[in-house]
Amino acid sequence: MKLEFGYGRGKQQAEISERNLLGILKPNVIRAERSQEDEVRYALEHPIGSSMLNDIVKPGEKIVLITSDITRPMPSQLVLTLLIRQMYDAGIAPEDITVVFALGSHRKQTDQEKRSLVGDQIFDQISCIDADPEDCICMGRTSRGTPVDIFRPVAKADRRICLGNIEYHYFAGYSGGAKAIMPGVSTREAIQANHRMMIEECAAAGKIIGNPIREDIDEAGKICGIDFIVNVILDEHKYILKAVAGDFIKAHRAGCVFIDQIYRCSIPRKADIVLVSQGGMPKDLNLYQTQKALDNAVQAVRQGGIIILIGSCLEGMGEPVFEEWMISAKEPDDLISRIHREFKLGGHKAAAIAMTLKKAEICLVSELDPSFVQRIFMTPMGETQKALDYAFQKLGKDATVLAMPYGGSTLPYITP
Repeated sequence: MKLEFGYGRGKQQAEISERNLLGILKPNVIRAERSQEDEVRYALEHPIGSSMLNDIVKPGEKIVLITSDITRPMPSQLVLTLLIRQMYDAGIAPEDITVVFALGSHRKQTDQEKRSLVGDQIFDQISCIDADPEDCICMGRTSRGTPVDIFRPVAKADRRICLGNIEYHYFAGYSGGAKAIMPGVSTREAIQANHRMMIEECAAAGKIIGNPIREDIDEAGKICGIDFIVNVILDEHKYILKAVAGDFIKAHRAGCVFIDQIYRCSIPRKADIVLVSQGGMPKDLNLYQTQKALDNAVQAVRQGGIIILIGSCLEGMGEPVFEEWMISAKEPDDLISRIHREFKLGGHKAAAIAMTLKKAEICLVSELDPSFVQRIFMTPMGETQKALDYAFQKLGKDATVLAMPYGGSTLPYITP
């Protein structure tokens, strides 16, 4: 049987006997019931665990709408347009509304980038500002000791409404919900305190109950106070398949259930070998992006198995902190120790690779120099077929194989 994987602008192929193949994981096809606008409108009219928005906000109150920055696929303009229209209908004046972009640890945005996110009409009518980690108020601490440091305009607002998209997150379980607050409008110190728990076993994609990072995020949301959320689930073309609105816990969890129906894929057991790709350009442009496919592949491989990571990485590592951490470590355990001491964006990806290496060997099929790949603790391969032949030679001709051609979008789980 021939398997195909996206690789840069082309494909990588490998031949495999069907007797070795456990399965090929692909997202389930679910068609949108409504247009994007109608789906968001329906969610606003049918809030989950919450009153209607026009019963929550009152004229004269200061209201912040927290949405994603330029690095996220959140369709802010569409959602904000419908949300603000409801605000106006409830008697809220434009000068009492502020749109806050949740930067987390990302760079500040230009005015043109802000305008592109919300559209001309909203940008010209309403104050649209970036969160500033240097201008925060401490509203308390979570039970795990994370400071709930919140951007001053958000902390001082009468009402806080959070927007976001829900997708799998490799240590917070899922994005969306209270992540708009923590890390969205928090300080670097708060983010570090929360994210350093990524090395705990239960901090994993698709996991909420017992996940220390998600529980810490939700507790920060309760301390800060979130009055309403609007979250969306997107398909691979960034089209809104589903929207949920209402209580920041109950509505978020309903969104997580929906995303599982699309992207959670059943497997009979863990495989000896996992072939995984991000799907090609632009998702495999560098190793920083290609690494995302490992987050889900590690759920499918047995202890001591081999993950064959397929990504062109034409632009190299893709992030300077990530590269510095990888090349400065003498062994993978150094990266895990370092992230526990000092969480740093970029470094967290290096630590994630190190944690995967504790479970499985990683063969990297890429354009990177083979000696460099060895230096960062992976086995270099130029072709997927050669990597698969190597894996069979090492693990035996009867080794089982799982193929994940859309690795960043499919989360394997073992059928009970």
